[in-house]
Amino acid sequence: MNLRAFLIILAILTLFVPLSLAPLFNLDEGAFSEATREMLQSGNYITTYLDGNLRFDKPILIYWLQAFSVKIFGLNEFALRFPSALAGAFWALAIWSFTKRYFSERSAFFATLFMLSSLQINIITKAAIADSLLNLFIATSIFLAWVFIQKREKKYLYLTFALIAFGTLTKGPVAIMIPLVVITIYLLIKKEYLFLLKSLFNPIGILIFLAIAAPWYILEYLDQGQKFIDGFFLKHNLERFSSTLESHRGSLFYYIPVILIGFLPFTTILVATLKRIKSLFKDDLQLFLTIWAIFVILFFSFSGTKLPHYVIYGYTPLFILMGIYAQNNFKSITWLVTLPTLFLYLVLLTLPFIVPLIKIKNLYIAEMLNQVDSIFNREYLIYVALALISTILIKFIKLSIEFKAFLIAIVFTSLINFVVIPAYGKLAEQPIKDAALYAKNHNLKVITFHITKPSFLVYLESKSLKEKPKKDSIVLLKKGALRYFKEYEILFKKGGIYLIKVK
Repeated sequence: MNLRAFLIILAILTLFVPLSLAPLFNLDEGAFSEATREMLQSGNYITTYLDGNLRFDKPILIYWLQAFSVKIFGLNEFALRFPSALAGAFWALAIWSFTKRYFSERSAFFATLFMLSSLQINIITKAAIADSLLNLFIATSIFLAWVFIQKREKKYLYLTFALIAFGTLTKGPVAIMIPLVVITIYLLIKKEYLFLLKSLFNPIGILIFLAIAAPWYILEYLDQGQKFIDGFFLKHNLERFSSTLESHRGSLFYYIPVILIGFLPFTTILVATLKRIKSLFKDDLQLFLTIWAIFVILFFSFSGTKLPHYVIYGYTPLFILMGIYAQNNFKSITWLVTLPTLFLYLVLLTLPFIVPLIKIKNLYIAEMLNQVDSIFNREYLIYVALALISTILIKFIKLSIEFKAFLIAIVFTSLINFVVIPAYGKLAEQPIKDAALYAKNHNLKVITFHITKPSFLVYLESKSLKEKPKKDSIVLLKKGALRYFKEYEILFKKGGIYLIKVK
């Protein structure tokens, strides 16, 4: 079996097979999915709404792709997540092609393997949100910018502008900023000032960018006017960097543990790669990749709003640098290589025993965690134990290093995608889905009260009622909010989620 076959198998197992195994996660997956559902229901393909309210969080492209997928596959988790998984597959293909072209097939294999098996990428490429698609456009635009810098052929510059435009339709100015800053810093270091200016202000490239990106922005402004400027540009872009938005704060070192955990099961390869960072500056392309990674990590470290997935925009160059390191230095699977992964498996084994011992004051969370014993059960423990034992045994099997790395990746991603994420989804989100299906099957009109779970509306296939609860109202709430009602009939309850009829 050749190296590409290994990667194809891994891509199918990690990106596509698990798409329907867990309910939609709140808030982000639920919000994107409900906005897409309301778009399809209303027929308004310009402005997005969430539960009837304007939603300016992201531009339009991911909603269009999700809507198209829903029209093909129906309204379900697979359809809503499929665009992200497909973007993840093309992202992996781009890493493979670029690394093979400029380094070697073996480096390309390792770089792509590290990307497909990374814990954080496994989560983001199956989430019904915009980030997998954005990472595809950021990665490919910077790749093509490098090709243009090397070949000086205008077609690569025009493709770079086009991909940046699609990124701008996916998540806004960040898709312009990252490629622009990385390219500018590199060319300034190389003292290519005139070439930089001519490239950035190429009139045909700018026209291509405007032809792709501008129409929706213009139409949205014509539709919503200043609300769009205030909601999208000022709140969801400028304020995210300058201040803490929606309580997503963190220290300057917020992303260090995020990266170390996010690169499992091959975190030690990342650490070993970073130890030789000084040597990376000696090669032009490795310098370019290092600038890309460092800029993204530093920029979002200083940002007022911090979320784990922001730093992923700088993961692509790290995967490639790790692939280059592995090509020359990854000679065997050692205990050091597997130790972080084995530690994670031990944590996953012990958590079901530790969680019930924790005293939780929040009534909703306490009742949700009462399901731990039934969900994280003996079957779950057996799967985790088998993953731990298999990873240890792989070290001693006489196989090529590529095949051993592939097996570690398969064991890790299978456990995460087929056991851990579905179990967590069943714990945290299945009660919301079941409550929505109960309401839908009984044709109930529901008021959501002191609860923000937009996936409920996706499964209900209806917006919530915008009124104050009164006698005979059907209300969705968490257990802790029951205290606001003196008399009620419980229609549904599970995991701290209640549907009640007010008396």
